[in-house]
Amino acid sequence: MGFLLPILLALLASVLGGLYFLGAFRQRRPGEPPLDRGPIPWLGHVLEFRRDTAMFLERMKRKHGDIFTIQLGGLYFTFLMDPLSFGTVVKEARAKLDFTKFAQQLVQKVFGYHSMENDHKFLQMSSNKHLMGDGLVVMTQAMMSNLQNLMLHSVGTKHDRNKTWNEDGLFNYSYNIVFRAGYLALFGNETPKSPGSLEKAKEVDREESQELFREFRKYDQLFPNLAYGVLPPGEKREAERLKRLFWNMLSVQKMKTKDNISGWVREQQQLREEHGMEDFMQNRYMFLLLWASQGNTGPAAFWLLLYLMKQPEAMKAVQGEVEEVLKETDQEVKHGGPLIDLTRDMLLKTPILDSAVEETLRLIAAPVLTRAVLQDMSLRMSDGNEYRIREGDRVALFPYTAVHIDPEVHPDPLTFKYDRFLTPEGGKKTDFYKGGKKLKYYNMPWGAGITMCPGRFFATNELKQFVFLMLTYFDFELKNPEEKIPDIDIKRWGFGSMQPTKDIQFRYRLRF
Repeated sequence: MGFLLPILLALLASVLGGLYFLGAFRQRRPGEPPLDRGPIPWLGHVLEFRRDTAMFLERMKRKHGDIFTIQLGGLYFTFLMDPLSFGTVVKEARAKLDFTKFAQQLVQKVFGYHSMENDHKFLQMSSNKHLMGDGLVVMTQAMMSNLQNLMLHSVGTKHDRNKTWNEDGLFNYSYNIVFRAGYLALFGNETPKSPGSLEKAKEVDREESQELFREFRKYDQLFPNLAYGVLPPGEKREAERLKRLFWNMLSVQKMKTKDNISGWVREQQQLREEHGMEDFMQNRYMFLLLWASQGNTGPAAFWLLLYLMKQPEAMKAVQGEVEEVLKETDQEVKHGGPLIDLTRDMLLKTPILDSAVEETLRLIAAPVLTRAVLQDMSLRMSDGNEYRIREGDRVALFPYTAVHIDPEVHPDPLTFKYDRFLTPEGGKKTDFYKGGKKLKYYNMPWGAGITMCPGRFFATNELKQFVFLMLTYFDFELKNPEEKIPDIDIKRWGFGSMQPTKDIQFRYRLRF
């Protein structure tokens, strides 16, 4: 017995230490938000959170109020659910709340990329230069050229063939076209020198981008479970195969053979090369740039087009605006005529389409905005209450349930209203209220503050250009107009634009 006692005490100490490590003994301290550790040591609520983030957070809000701390996979997350209090997180100094640590861990897990110092700062500076302002003029032209190559390459064939109906899934078609055009606009085109002519080079672009999209969709479907680290062995091997494939297809060596590479991509590559980053790690960063720039716009294009097709009044309003913009620039679409030149300036004259885009994103963009707590601090709520937050925890916002579908902020929130973000005079509406107080953060598909998506203007233009061309060049309709709008796939909560649980069939043909 004397021999067994030390062993039993050591075992007990080990168990207690393990439970402490798993967070089993964490208690709410005075001044902290309500604490809910969940049913499973260390894992906490992660299974329910992963199953349906929106439903879970609404349950926690009903139970605990507008602020609460929960355990998810060994980490403690304090969720702030009051949009009037979002500014206390968005505007907090990075010395206290920082997003880079969390982001670095995610991109390392998902893309195999190890961030360098000031990575986000360099990306932000380059994006401001190339994806906004004058840089956006160049990118708009590049996007238009590639959209026309993918959508209109059959123009000029026999007139009766142009009138043939084509059938496809609307999600597949929209995602396919927008992804491929965006990829070519950013990462460059095949040089005519190799295939021998510009037309053959365009054909190579179509074929290469089609292969890239096909493989990207495989990775895209694995992405949520990959990010959460719950892929089964077979899918994990497939994810690794796809990573290597993209590292090769997007390698800096292959990029050197391309024409028309965007300044955004080229500058990112040159910057890392100057800082001594090896080629293999630069290749991984190129894959990260592709996903970050093109992983959400295609799905958003699907929802936008579907909502317009489901609402004749909305479609008529946007169609009329598109025709008016073309008329103002003396451009006419006719058989055998020149392709339209859709410029950035033309896209600035579409307030109705702008509102439809913003309304679409309100309904389908659902990111979780996360910050790492770098030191003990307090968060002040809009009602004047303050809560203590611990160093090492996370603070998170989920705008989708907190504001996007809050009926007090957006009446009838689950209904698409194309003019929700228009004033009676036809300008941009920004006055939305909660509890009688005007909200600054009334729609947050791009995030907010210094973490706001730096490519949001380019992404918005991608959506608008795609819809503009569809309305200008094509007749299109749902195969079954009575088919209901598909549900969103709840497995993708937290990762940007949501995707449908199933595709919906449509048909399209050239109008001339």
